[in-house]
Amino acid sequence: MQPIRQGDVILQPVPQVEGEKLPHLTLAEGEVTGHKHRITEGDAKLFLKNDTLYLSVYSTAALLSHEEHKAIAVPQGHWMVKIQREYEPSSWRYVAD
Repeated sequence: MQPIRQGDVILQPVPQVEGEKLPHLTLAEGEVTGHKHRITEGDAKLFLKNDTLYLSVYSTAALLSHEEHKAIAVPQGHWMVKIQREYEPSSWRYVAD
């Protein structure tokens, strides 16, 4: 499977998921607008391990939604959730969505 990108959120396939199960399906919140990248349809669970989020999709697909982006289908499988960063001369910073 190939990585999936929606705005500043990137999902990378991983062989398995471990960690603490979270009670929500929000992958990221926008720093400026407060909009959220979240799973709105399908059977999925979100986990946290060592400050990294992992998504497991159990249904054929789950819908990743955001108010400013086209919703995309995330196929069944296990995914590491990453937030894209930008380089500035003084340091790295997370991309504001």
